Amino acid sequence: MTTLARLFAAALAALATAAAADIRIAVVGPMTGQYAAFGEQMRRGAEMAVADINAKGGVLGQKLVLEVGDDACDPKQAVAVANQMANKGVVFVDGHFCSGSSIPASNVYAEEGMLQISPGSTNPQLTERGLKTVFRTCGRDDQQGAVAGEHIAKQYKGKRIAILHDKTAYGRGLADETRKTLNKLGIRETLFEAYTAGERDYSALVSKLKSANIDLIYVGGYHTEAGLIVRQARAQGLKAPLMSGDALMTDEYWAITGPAGEGTLMTFSPDPARNPIARPVVEKFLKEGYKPEGYTLYSYGAIQAWVQAAEKAKSPKADAVAKALKSGKFDTVLGPIGFDAKGDVTAPGYVVYVWQKGKYDYVRN
Repeated sequence: MTTLARLFAAALAALATAAAADIRIAVVGPMTGQYAAFGEQMRRGAEMAVADINAKGGVLGQKLVLEVGDDACDPKQAVAVANQMANKGVVFVDGHFCSGSSIPASNVYAEEGMLQISPGSTNPQLTERGLKTVFRTCGRDDQQGAVAGEHIAKQYKGKRIAILHDKTAYGRGLADETRKTLNKLGIRETLFEAYTAGERDYSALVSKLKSANIDLIYVGGYHTEAGLIVRQARAQGLKAPLMSGDALMTDEYWAITGPAGEGTLMTFSPDPARNPIARPVVEKFLKEGYKPEGYTLYSYGAIQAWVQAAEKAKSPKADAVAKALKSGKFDTVLGPIGFDAKGDVTAPGYVVYVWQKGKYDYVRN
């Protein structure tokens, strides 16, 4: 072997050693498609978290390398991306967003020995199947539906209520849980209807709502369709307010509705961006010209929790980190959080927000 060849081989070996010293993690969500706003929230949070952690020395003496995966909120694509991440040697996934993606992908992660913390998948089934390495920093739809149902029962007693859903794991699950709470409180909905996500014309559905003299429209679904439904309702003269869940926590909702969205109600966890603990991180985002709304900080917090648990376990291996996550509290931008035996976060639940003049704030009862 020539001297040049030896030098080249040595350089390759050095690069391989350096690469092996990195810990590879990923953020996976809808980076493209109609729900890409949430993918951007997650990616921004993950990128900032990794940069901040690496600036402080990384994890277990190693730097983090972040992979970004796009599932487009499609279950089949989510499984394909999960396998890609396994092939890349990813040990931890901050994702997914849509429950319909998280649930099938979680099976891959469990089989491949990868830990998953979702910042936004709220369907109870994500953590109800006994997978020991699946967690979430957000709440659950049975919690969210209970808050929504109780609010509707209190504020719209004796009114005609329609419950709509988009047939997805998230939308149908949220609608079912809200309906369950209402029924327990002795309130029967006037209509329970499904619609197809991705359509542009909901005029026939709106006509049905108008004919039934609906006083409140509850939507289990995402901001794009909810925005179109409320806008088309106003165009037909239906003034019933719309209520939905955490998927309306994006400025894109108001961009779709404009003034038609005035008075829209939604459930979401207490806004972490208002927590003094998160202020330094929020200010960093704002200096970069980005408003950390929705799930940005939930994505950031997921990585913080994983890092602290890995340090506690002295290993990035999924089983070891999972045990650590279930046995302690972790300081995050979301505040101090822990996880129960199922992997659900032990943190404050949901509150009701209202959209007014293009901004959302807590409902003051």
